[in-house]
Parts: sequence; C-alpha cells; structure tokens
Amino acid sequence: MENLIITGLLIRLDYCQRKKMGQFVLGVEEGGLHSAEAMLLARYFMYVQVYFHPVRRVYDIHLKDFLKQWLKNGKYKTDLESHLKMTDNEVTAAILKAARSSSQAGHDSASRIVNRNHFRVLYQRNPEDVSKNPEAAFSIFEATEKKFGIDFVRLDSYKQKGSSVNFPVITRDNRIIPSITLSETLQRIPVVAVDYVYISPLYRKEAERWLEKQRESIIKI
Repeated sequence: MENLIITGLLIRLDYCQRKKMGQFVLGVEEGGLHSAEAMLLARYFMYVQVYFHPVRRVYDIHLKDFLKQWLKNGKYKTDLESHLKMTDNEVTAAILKAARSSSQAGHDSASRIVNRNHFRVLYQRNPEDVSKNPEAAFSIFEATEKKFGIDFVRLDSYKQKGSSVNFPVITRDNRIIPSITLSETLQRIPVVAVDYVYISPLYRKEAERWLEKQRESIIKI
C-alpha cells in the first residue's frame, strides 16, 4: 500500500510540474483533499497542545537561562572541534551538578529543571485582551517584572509568520485549482500565536491576586 501511495504521489508531482511550466509544485487529487485537511489540522493541534504547551515552553526558558550562565560568555564555542565535543550528555551532567550545589553557575535554573520547580503561568494570550491592546502580554510582563523583579518573571511570545496551506488540487475534470478555493476548512486554520507570562512559584498567589485587580488598567492603551 505504501508503494502505491508513493507511486501515485510521484505521478501527481510530475503532473503539476508540467502544468506549472517546469515549477515543482506538490499537488493532490481532489479525492485526497479531506486527508490533507485532516493532516494540516492535526499539525495545528500538535503545535498548540504539545510544542507550545506552557510547561514545555518554560523548561526551554530555564534551559536557556542555565546555558547563559554555565557556558563561557554565555555562548557555545564556534570552532568545529569544540562544538562537536559538546553533547547532551555534557549539558545534562552540568545541570545535575549545578542543581546540587548553590555555588555552581546556573544553580537556580538547574534546580528548577531537576526538581520540577518551574515558573508558573501567570497570564496567557486572550483574544479579548488582544482586541484592546495587541501587546497586552508584553504590557503585563513589563508591569509584573517591575512589581516582582526581573529574576522572578519571564515572557514567552511567539506568532507564526504565515500559514502555507495553499497547494494545487487536481480536480476530477483534470483542472488544477488552489486548495484555498476548494476548502473552507483550510481558509479557517488559524496561525499559531502564544503569549505566556510566567512567575516564580514564590510569588504565584500574590501575583495572581495582584493581576486580577490590575489587569484592565495595565492593558489599557
């Protein structure tokens, strides 16, 4: 079955190439459009629910904070031999060592990783807030950092630059039509956009009470 699918895909690629005057364009048959929709929706939900899960993202932040303190000048070496010698094993061992001793560089971040004492979400992107202030998360981050200190607050912000969901579809009458024209589903797949403001567990409850009272005045433009 896999060979049949691959063979069919190569035929579709060749067909689209001829129609597009030499350009290599990936196309699908009209009968496969729903499968393409399902794959693209699954990709979107995978990004939102897994890759951009707030806990996974905050561990990236703690790891970056650790590396900035542990590495010389906060950066990896760029000469090839030294760079190739640095593997996950060295980094993991350094994290464990730093977590066990407060005198080690990067101890705080390493301890948070090893002991799962990561920063908690204080605020996350809300469409209602964005409609009032497109930079609502950044405004809240700045206000929170000013209130509780730079060492206890982190910001994670990402917005997908574009969504490449438009591809040629070979219709049953042998025409090539853009997928966006044929599929209302693909027209509505949103771009991935996340904003998280994190707070140290030390101030979590206090920060939540403070933000509940101050949120509207902070995001007001």
